[in-house]
Amino acid sequence: MGFPADVGIVDLMVGLPPEPGDMSWREAFRPMLKDRESLEGFQHPASYMFKNLPDERFTEDPVNAILGAMDRYGVEVAMIGVKADGPLALGAVRDHPDRFVGSIDVDPNAGVAGLRVLRHAVEELGVKAASGMPSGTFPQRPADDAAWYPIYATCAELGIPIFLCMGVPGPRVPFAPQHVERLDRVCYEFPELTIVTRHGCEPWEALAVKLMLKWPNLYYSTSAFAPKYYPKAIIDYANTRGADKVMYAGYFPFGLSYETIFSQLPNLPLRDHVWPKFLRENARRVLGLGD
Repeated sequence: MGFPADVGIVDLMVGLPPEPGDMSWREAFRPMLKDRESLEGFQHPASYMFKNLPDERFTEDPVNAILGAMDRYGVEVAMIGVKADGPLALGAVRDHPDRFVGSIDVDPNAGVAGLRVLRHAVEELGVKAASGMPSGTFPQRPADDAAWYPIYATCAELGIPIFLCMGVPGPRVPFAPQHVERLDRVCYEFPELTIVTRHGCEPWEALAVKLMLKWPNLYYSTSAFAPKYYPKAIIDYANTRGADKVMYAGYFPFGLSYETIFSQLPNLPLRDHVWPKFLRENARRVLGLGD
């Protein structure tokens, strides 16, 4: 069988740049950045890793550009980041509810106001997930820091997953807040919370596998990695006890093109029964999208 041609892929990380040349990421990271390349030269938070940025990253019509690319490569649904005051992504979710699912960025430093935004996004705007980057908060808040606990509790109460960047981050900021071992405490304290890791969990991917075996509501998504660089431990896990735990996520058009991703995906040594779960079924279940 191999790579299926008509599975209706769910991509758990797609971006909609608000305008051509948007570099707002630099302002978000600026309080923590110290090296000159990050502060002045990089076009991407980790430009030393992502050099051939997709053309769609700086398009005049991002929604239609992303939809066109999705159609060409068989992506049925894409999860995109939204903001309560961001009309572009919210409009895309509203106008194309069968194609886009929203996730709301959360910041443990926002306190009660941030919880109100999270609850409003889910209850009023139809957002299906939360997402956070422990190493990207200022001040940094490790994934098991108590400042995250109200967010975790709210996500569990609302019945939505939270996607957390784990492992050494690409941006040149300290990695300690994203050490995978921190998830053990979070899963222990919040057994009803669904957590999906982002951005590889490296170099602790083997530990991530151990924790997924241990905790039923812990999952892994493949965001920000070209398929040829997916960790072997994750592929082996998906092919055995982790068929229901590993999910496809790209990084388009943040840093990877669909051309790169889908030219490499068919070469993954996944077993036939794993492909539909990896590309579609696991994501639809975790996001509550039904069959």
